[in-house]
Amino acid sequence: MIKVAAYIENTYPAFLEDDLNINTASLNLIPWSDWFRVWLEAMYPNIPSGNNYELTMRLTGDREIQAFNAQYRHKNQPTDVLAFAALETEVPQPANFNEPLYLGDIIISLDTATRQASDRKHSLTEELAWLATHGLLHLLGWDHPDELSLEKMLSQQAELLKIIAISEKI
Repeated sequence: MIKVAAYIENTYPAFLEDDLNINTASLNLIPWSDWFRVWLEAMYPNIPSGNNYELTMRLTGDREIQAFNAQYRHKNQPTDVLAFAALETEVPQPANFNEPLYLGDIIISLDTATRQASDRKHSLTEELAWLATHGLLHLLGWDHPDELSLEKMLSQQAELLKIIAISEKI
């Protein structure tokens, strides 16, 4: 069985929660670590070797994600999800197989996720699951530079969401 330590950080400003009409504390009830573990197990052995993984996920707002997007992607606009893979070049093997393999960081804008969930007529949890799978696939080396790659990635996301019983209508 794969072990996953997912460190979830919520930096969304509390004073803006009313604008979103959500209680961000409720997002702590989402079983993120379980989801990431199940997703990684489903993709095994087509992921970097290991039985112990770590990643971080930061829930933030449009202002902060826009700053990251401008700094790292040179796009001065908010986006829904960013992923910073730790395995961008060669896959490093931990010295001790029990040491976790750090996959990287996922950043999700709650502002954008809330708008997208409303536009797509599904829950915020469904949208966040969709964005988390997208970010995870980027951490594992997936990319979508063309339409065919995007279709494959979206198909993999839909498969991962089925595993946790999240609708594939997303």
